[in-house]
Amino acid sequence: MTDESRGIGGIIGPPWSVDVLADLHAGVLDDTRAAELWPLVNADPEARAILDALDATQADLASLAEAPAPRMPAEFAARLDAALAAEAAAAFPGRTSPGPRGVTQAPGPAGPGNAPVVDLAAARRRRNKRLGWAAGVLTAAAAAVVAVTIAIPDSSQQTGTPNVAAPAPTGPSVGSDGAGAQALVGKAIGVRDFGPLQNEDRLDACIAAAGLDPKVRPEGIRPVNVGGKAGVMIILTTGKLAQFRLVAFGADCGPGNPAVLFDKVVGEK
Repeated sequence: MTDESRGIGGIIGPPWSVDVLADLHAGVLDDTRAAELWPLVNADPEARAILDALDATQADLASLAEAPAPRMPAEFAARLDAALAAEAAAAFPGRTSPGPRGVTQAPGPAGPGNAPVVDLAAARRRRNKRLGWAAGVLTAAAAAVVAVTIAIPDSSQQTGTPNVAAPAPTGPSVGSDGAGAQALVGKAIGVRDFGPLQNEDRLDACIAAAGLDPKVRPEGIRPVNVGGKAGVMIILTTGKLAQFRLVAFGADCGPGNPAVLFDKVVGEK
């Protein structure tokens, strides 16, 4: 970013430079500067609105990777058919002639030295028929798997263990060892989102199970995706400037089960 005339090296506070907010959002500022700015930005509704817009933009861009490819417009499909027919005519001069709507016609029966009739529409129909047959086989296979699953009792239910599905992970992704969590500190300070733990009582039970000092209250709480597992990260102060302790608990934590996913200290040493 180029415009850092406000917020850094000058007046700290509104009106905020969009470039400064974008750098802060992207985690490119040094840890000390980011730790100074995040509390000020979180307290400014206009700055938070810009950060929320950046979050929404990131989510929109990420969703494009999973969006299905659109169908080719009919106009371009027709032009492609015509180009293929022209290529076939050029490859076999005097033996083939382009037909209407992607059909390449031969003047006589196919034989040695004669190009075979290439009907793109018919080829597409054959392809679609094969795809439909394959889809039918897959559907039948899936139905068989479902039937087997229903027929075989769940062993966990037989032994009295509840078959509770693990919650889907939400929030930003970090490594299994907490790699990348440091960039989330600024955005999480002042936030109290208990995610899969739902409420403060459950979080307190996790904190107690991990042996942490209950008197040190988290500066921020937010859900995180820890290597594909649903978790909740808390931010604790350490008594040193710009230094924090980050602890993430799994969604199944509770009394006697801390389920700590990672525990690390970040910032100034």
